[in-house]
Amino acid sequence: MHRIAIVAALVLLAACEPVPPDPVRVRALVLSSNGSYVTQEVTLTTVTDPFRMEGSVANLLGGARIISDSQDPEIQAAQTEEQLANALIKSKGRPVSPNFIEQEGVLWPADFHTWNIVTAYYNFERANAYFNTVGNIPQADFGGPATVYYFPEFVLRDSSPEALKDNALFFAPTQSFMVVPFDELQRAPLAINSGIMAHEYSHLVFNRKVYGGARLPAPIVLWGSAGASPGANLVKSLDEGFADYHGFGVTCESTTGCDKIFLSTSFDERVTADRDLSKNDRCMDIFLRDQLNNATLSAFSGQGLEYKVGSILASALYQAGESTGQRKVLQRAIISAYSDQSGTNPGLQQLITLSLNDQLKFNLVSVTAVLVNHITDVPLKTAVCNELIDHLQIPAAELVGPGKPCPSAAQGGNTCPRLP
Repeated sequence: MHRIAIVAALVLLAACEPVPPDPVRVRALVLSSNGSYVTQEVTLTTVTDPFRMEGSVANLLGGARIISDSQDPEIQAAQTEEQLANALIKSKGRPVSPNFIEQEGVLWPADFHTWNIVTAYYNFERANAYFNTVGNIPQADFGGPATVYYFPEFVLRDSSPEALKDNALFFAPTQSFMVVPFDELQRAPLAINSGIMAHEYSHLVFNRKVYGGARLPAPIVLWGSAGASPGANLVKSLDEGFADYHGFGVTCESTTGCDKIFLSTSFDERVTADRDLSKNDRCMDIFLRDQLNNATLSAFSGQGLEYKVGSILASALYQAGESTGQRKVLQRAIISAYSDQSGTNPGLQQLITLSLNDQLKFNLVSVTAVLVNHITDVPLKTAVCNELIDHLQIPAAELVGPGKPCPSAAQGGNTCPRLP
């Protein structure tokens, strides 16, 4: 029999799992130029088993149960990060079982979940490719395939007794992704939104590079346990802001081009407007500055302020990259600034290490210096300095002058009125 006929027969009979060609041609849900999702043939280049959706970029598992509860005796007894992860994961689940119909060598999803699963893997693949090619991160640095829990029972019991819904996230304690069920979210499921999935994948990269892959990052644990937590508040904001900017960056690698409002197909107009990178009027205000510097981490994050500060950062970076026409150069520079072990040009990871005993040293000035010092092009360096000085309300004198990172031409902009 012809190989295609054999594959089709085995899929229909479910007697076994045929070995697909490499690469794998499948249909997925992809954003079109008119803003709607359409079925499109794509190629999965890293999948080793599409009938379990496993590959070198991600392994998808269904039926998992992850419960975070500070009163859980197993969690309280955990002495190591690995023990904590094991205590959180009550059930690891099992490989997903997508259903396909094979037509002319292309695998067509046969049900909704298969469409969702295939598109999710495709989006993880795109995010991985972006950080590998644009960000110059070697594949070995990703630490192997990411674990993706598909529609798990994921409960953060200290916040709510109900399982989380309508979300997708990277969960550092288990070093895995959660694509949870949707309920009230009536727009495009998050798994098929490439910008959102790239945003989440960016958190994995930030964790690996800035936190060294820690399940419980030291700056969050140490700085966040203090009263005022300016360092912890800032590093959380950086993580969110960079994730928005890289989520946008991944959309630029698509055939439809850059999508500065990539949240719009999944969220309502308010959320979209709040995270629109192209809005150039985002400014640090007195309330936000006060909360960043004086609030506890729990109070800061409880108000979602890391997203507000992060949006200001992402918008400033967007303006700098687009105005100079050096988007990819800036994206690469940001990623290189995550960790730099050269000894002469410390990255964010190294700055955190130097600041662990005093989080006040990890501030907008020192962080901006790290970023700018990893940009070699003078016009781009000047643009980044101007945007960050302006929108984050950083005194120009702290960054410009002899021995300081910003060029003398950088004095900030005039979009944001200066705060007292």
